[in-house]
Amino acid sequence: MITGANSSLHLFEPQEGVERRFEVPVNFPPAEMNVLLLYDFNPHWTSSEKEEVAEAHSRLTDALASAGYCIDLLPVVDQHFPQRLGSYDSKECVLFNWCDGIPGLHQSEWMVVRQLEQMGFVFTGSGSATLSLSYDKYRVKEALDRGGVTTPRWRLYKTSQENGWHDFPAIVKPAFGHCSEWLTSESVAMNEKELHDRISYLIDKVGLPALVEDFIDGREFHVSLWGNGRVEMLPPAEMDFSAFSDVHDRLCTYGAKFIPDSVHYQNIRTVLPSTLNEAELDELERVSMAAYKAIGCRDYGRIDLRLRDGVFYVLDINPNPDISEDASMASCAEHAGYSHGDMAGYLIKLAAKRHPVFGRKTAQHPIEPRAVN
Repeated sequence: MITGANSSLHLFEPQEGVERRFEVPVNFPPAEMNVLLLYDFNPHWTSSEKEEVAEAHSRLTDALASAGYCIDLLPVVDQHFPQRLGSYDSKECVLFNWCDGIPGLHQSEWMVVRQLEQMGFVFTGSGSATLSLSYDKYRVKEALDRGGVTTPRWRLYKTSQENGWHDFPAIVKPAFGHCSEWLTSESVAMNEKELHDRISYLIDKVGLPALVEDFIDGREFHVSLWGNGRVEMLPPAEMDFSAFSDVHDRLCTYGAKFIPDSVHYQNIRTVLPSTLNEAELDELERVSMAAYKAIGCRDYGRIDLRLRDGVFYVLDINPNPDISEDASMASCAEHAGYSHGDMAGYLIKLAAKRHPVFGRKTAQHPIEPRAVN
């Protein structure tokens, strides 16, 4: 399918390429487990934002309830959520973690998960160490290098006076952050002056170290993976930058994800599934899985990569990516034959295998999906 870069996706078949088929597991018994849905809810959101979030949670809970799960909802509105969470028994439920952080506290997603770990809850998604690591792009790069995972050549800059980078185009990213924060067309540098200006902006104005990378001006893919031990790649999505002739614009900026009026949001198209041949799909799967394991992703994740001269380069790793009904992972799962409820139910089952009570019951039922070539 070919879609816009925004989160609302519509199905269209690509003209060519290999499409892998999936055998969708059915009749997952919920093992009589209770599920606690944890999500962030900012009291300062607008009425329309609150309504949109409520509708999304309602659709998911309805889908899970129809599959036999008993669902309870717990919003995280401030730092006092552990007190409210304390009324639940960790031995009697599995926690579905749909929380991006504590409202008003920047980059606090990992803090919520650390609290869950300390309270003994079994929950969906990655642990606090992996989530914390994912915000530190310098440490992620080191982990990829140690794991032998191909990633663009890079260098960390802590002061704007440092130099020594002479390969262009280059891209300048904040060394800490998530969701393409501070990533704009100006992040791509074609010469030393543009590079110095952007490094100075991040260090002197934003207050963050700068990570400079070789800019891979090639095809970009977003690969959703799920599983533990046996990990499966869902149909990969490709970002189409053909609307942009200027190399500065051929990237997924912050605006492409969150600002509907931005030129990137409106003109980057998403191709699902991507038009890759079988050998390319095999290599994409190999590199993506190596990246997934390099930083310890659990249950599910999304890897962003680019292809240049036959080599896939890992750009970013996203543990616990957005799983909203219209987000990339849900769309890829849907293309593989999973409804939104199927996808959420599968993530619950993966987490339930770690539960001291429900893990024994879940083990009686095979839950791993099987790819059919």
